[in-house]
Amino acid sequence: MYILGISCYYHDAAACLLKDGILTAAAQEERFTGVKHDFSFPYNAIKFCLESEGIKGNNLDFVVFHEKPFRKFERIVKSILATYPQSFNLFREVAINWLKYKLWIKATIAGFLDLPEERVLFNEHHLSHAASTFFCSPFQEAAILTVDGVGEWATTTLGVGKGDWHGQGANEIKILEEIRFPHSLGLLYSAFTAFLGFKVNNGEYKVMGMAAYGEPKYLERVYELIKVDADGSFKLNMKYFSYHYSTRYSYNKNFIKLFGPPRAAQSRFVVDKKSALYNNSPVSDDEIKENMHFADIAASIQKVTEEVVVKIANELYRKTALKKLCMAGGVALNCVANYKVLEETPFDEIYIQPAAGDSGAALGAALYAWHCLLNKKREFVLTHSYWGKSYNDQEIKSTLEREGIKYREYSNEDDMTESVISALTAQKIVGWFQGRFEWGPRALGNRSILADPRNSQMKDTLNLKIKFREPFRPFAPSVLSEGVDKLFNSNNIAAQYPSRFMLYTIPIENNSIAAATHVNSTARLQVIHRETNPLYYKLIESFYKKTGVPALLNTSFNLKGEPIVNTPQDALSTFKRSGMDMLVMGNCVIEKNG
Repeated sequence: MYILGISCYYHDAAACLLKDGILTAAAQEERFTGVKHDFSFPYNAIKFCLESEGIKGNNLDFVVFHEKPFRKFERIVKSILATYPQSFNLFREVAINWLKYKLWIKATIAGFLDLPEERVLFNEHHLSHAASTFFCSPFQEAAILTVDGVGEWATTTLGVGKGDWHGQGANEIKILEEIRFPHSLGLLYSAFTAFLGFKVNNGEYKVMGMAAYGEPKYLERVYELIKVDADGSFKLNMKYFSYHYSTRYSYNKNFIKLFGPPRAAQSRFVVDKKSALYNNSPVSDDEIKENMHFADIAASIQKVTEEVVVKIANELYRKTALKKLCMAGGVALNCVANYKVLEETPFDEIYIQPAAGDSGAALGAALYAWHCLLNKKREFVLTHSYWGKSYNDQEIKSTLEREGIKYREYSNEDDMTESVISALTAQKIVGWFQGRFEWGPRALGNRSILADPRNSQMKDTLNLKIKFREPFRPFAPSVLSEGVDKLFNSNNIAAQYPSRFMLYTIPIENNSIAAATHVNSTARLQVIHRETNPLYYKLIESFYKKTGVPALLNTSFNLKGEPIVNTPQDALSTFKRSGMDMLVMGNCVIEKNG
């Protein structure tokens, strides 16, 4: 039996395919279109999923959409009526987009896939999030916490998942409590994202990175925006926000009166005299003062987010007394907050799947149909993220030969690995393109840019000459599972599934990976296990043997404003337009000036 899951029309459109309840393919639409966070109907991602199994649309038993459009439309219309005439522009956007195509998603899906409409199902947004984490986890029973911007009405849910591995009894996800729009922790964080000069649903992780440079000096002001009870339930003071009636602005003049003028988009972020990294231009004391003000605001909203999530998680434990926790929704991509939950609640194990945001809801919709609607037994745990499209050696060589690119082809994996390690230890930067691309927003060793993590100057080189992005942005270390304790005071972090997916930020104990260490002596680590990515494991293992450091610096294989590469042509184009020294695709190695 085949079930296709789909999410789209807000951000990060995606599709995934289950075969008899087992995931076989998953991808975000952006990887095929080149449009970062592409929200359009995922024609290309669907096509990839079907082709990966050699089937056509009419071979699908069910297609499940990740939310219920009419219920979401109801919420939008009620918000328009409640805030009119301020909501006039929102009304116009709804008339254009919802009445034109969003409400007719069933017909779009059925028409594209040549299916009868009765095979197209709809799942509630936060139920899709909940299913995307619980039914990917190894837990038979767990508490479930979902936190995001908004689905139909819910913005936060507390629940419980049950389902054993023997098919005995019913699989179940039960929502115990929810917080509803307009009160949203995700939308609160996004308002600060916009205020700090970044794109909403795109730059939230930049706020998290900026926060490490500041101090949470504005907690009292942030808590004027959000009232939080002892149990973690919260309400926003809506006099500071406009997202409930505006298509362009998420905060209003009252917000600006409280925090001052917003940071200009694309402005440089410098916090000391050594930060003259933008065209070697001088840094003034006033510029440093202004940037530290914004860093302190970022630190304050980050701190409040952590405190609220921890309070909610503690209340969820009090209600369930379960020691296992599953998390999903866009806020579950906040890896600093995730580690706080592990450290400051009674939960001893957390599961978060790598596409925790809206793209992952496509997977959750399909899994909910399989396990809850059809009551099929559980046989799947998502242990890795490599569910995208792959390209064989012949496809890679054809691309290189068509472009007239000289390359070395290795018949021996060990020889190729040794060549790459020699380049890395010579402080060269390597594009690494192997196997199926990753599911979710992180590059986890198949579409990565790699460098020596020991060289503290490598961070600036990568940001400015390779990625062409803001100098304050941190990088992540990929660490061998048996080498984690050498670098981190980890509390058995290697056994936690989020560590596989770069979803914990934890303190570093060993300063041997300076380039992958953030300004506050933390790192968003990725733990590598031999069984899930043997070639990448072997590469890091070889680096370990040569240097004594069980890690490589890993960042996503893309340039600023672009999605992570998909095809060999994408990788070659990015390689040419950046300062990378070496590109490794399959068993082919390309070097500049070599």
